[in-house]
Amino acid sequence: MIRVADSAKSKIEQIKSSGSIAEDFFIRVSVVSGGCSGLSYKMDFDNENQENDQIFEDQGIKVVTDLKSFLYLFDSTLEFSGGLDGKGFYFSNPNATRECGCGESFAV
Repeated sequence: MIRVADSAKSKIEQIKSSGSIAEDFFIRVSVVSGGCSGLSYKMDFDNENQENDQIFEDQGIKVVTDLKSFLYLFDSTLEFSGGLDGKGFYFSNPNATRECGCGESFAV
C-alpha cells in the first residue's frame, strides 16, 4: 500500500482544479538510481497504465507504480510541505535505512 497524506491530497486537488492537469490523470511514482544515497524518487502525472503497474487509491487519489519500485515504496506515505522552507512532495518511507542530507535520495 502507498498512502496519501492530507497535505499531499490537498496539493494534488489544487493542481488538478487549476486546469493544468486533466481530471483523469493519476500520480505515477517510481524509484530510480541516483542521488547521494543511491536511490531517488520520481513523481509525475500520467494517464496511461503500463504492464505490471501496481495501482493504489487512498483518499480518492490514485497512485500508480511499477512492481520494482513498489518493493522500495511499500508502506510509504506521499506527503507535501509548502512554504519557504517546504520540501514540496516527499515520501515518508519506513523502508529507507538512510537519507542524504538534502533529502533527495535514500538507501535501503
